[in-house]
Amino acid sequence: MRINPTRPPATVYRAALAAVFSTTLLASCAVQQAAPPPAPAAPAGLDVAYFARIDAAIDGAIAARKLPGAVFHLEHEGAVYERAYGRLVYGDDAAPDTPATVFDAASLTKVLATAPSVLQLAEQGRVKLDDRLASYFPECAGNGKDGITLRQLLTHSSGLPAGLPATPAWHGRAAAHALACAQTVTHAPGTLFRYSDINYILLGQLVEKVTGVPLESYAQAHIFAPLGMRDTGYLPLRRVDLDVATIAPTQLGRADGGAHRDLAPGELLRGVVHDPTARRMDGVAGSAGVFTTAGDVARFARMLLAGGVLDGVRILDPGSVRLMSTVQSPPGLAPRGLGMDIDSPYAVRPRGTVFPVGSYGHTGFTGCVLWIDPQARAFYVFLSNRVYPDDGSSVLDLYTSMGTLSAEAAGIRPVRAAQR
Repeated sequence: MRINPTRPPATVYRAALAAVFSTTLLASCAVQQAAPPPAPAAPAGLDVAYFARIDAAIDGAIAARKLPGAVFHLEHEGAVYERAYGRLVYGDDAAPDTPATVFDAASLTKVLATAPSVLQLAEQGRVKLDDRLASYFPECAGNGKDGITLRQLLTHSSGLPAGLPATPAWHGRAAAHALACAQTVTHAPGTLFRYSDINYILLGQLVEKVTGVPLESYAQAHIFAPLGMRDTGYLPLRRVDLDVATIAPTQLGRADGGAHRDLAPGELLRGVVHDPTARRMDGVAGSAGVFTTAGDVARFARMLLAGGVLDGVRILDPGSVRLMSTVQSPPGLAPRGLGMDIDSPYAVRPRGTVFPVGSYGHTGFTGCVLWIDPQARAFYVFLSNRVYPDDGSSVLDLYTSMGTLSAEAAGIRPVRAAQR
């Protein structure tokens, strides 16, 4: 649990409030017929009554072995509720999760690294969002791909398949690029929404081609470091300042292999990307590969809510934030921004039943959520390793509970109630 240092003492959370309450109560007992102490004030911007329900939802999922542990962060009007739950792996002797736990963010990579990198390049005039992919990668032309634009890649409306094939065996970024360029669209660009890792693999490679800098280096220099996201980046095992013990493990190799046939039975992924395609790309892809903490993702969310700037450092122009977070999909397709989900089928669970359409965010396969309501200026972050020891568990119901309770804790009420 964390106290936001920018708030006065009245905005502390349950643990600190309880301590103040107890001290006041003991003092009042020394005076006969003293009035009962006042109830502790709720922190500005958040309703503490919902905190226990959030805790119960996450603890219940852990007890049901849907995930070994997690970190949750809720923020509204400068008030913060943050707490770690459970352990890094199952077992009473396992190390507990803490707010400093580093998680594999999976597809949050698309919005933390790739989409903002492309938007930065668009601001600089180095790419144009309605340019065709083939104008940057002529080798990607053909098989119906000639008309694909960068905007369609960003909104998952390119018509490309969902992912790269695993067989025959391949390895490396060049091989991934060749495979992506060899794909055939199943629908004309701009006519179908299909969530596709290939879209963002190509966008990540676009960043590398235009800048001459590897994606991991570009994102570190132009997004993570300027934002003060100190524990965020690709390839965490290469960082000398990061303790491996703080990284939440993910996949445990099995005898039957499954989607992770490159892992030996009993081999544990810790600090190595969970996504098999990104792993074949040596840990760096536009679709997956970033590791981060809940506090760092919260900094990214604050930047978006502030119109692209945080602590005096501008990451994106306000127009780029608008493009990222408002509907940019072709008419009739699932509403998405240039990166963020708004109202596709994947948005229903993390949005919950209270956050309005117009809020936005993204999820990650490993059990991660970022969801932001720009009108209420509230957001929540949830990071977990629900894929330990394998990816057989589901936390979708938990997403719905967290989305709903987070909105209610921030004082947001269902639209239907306001219309009565």
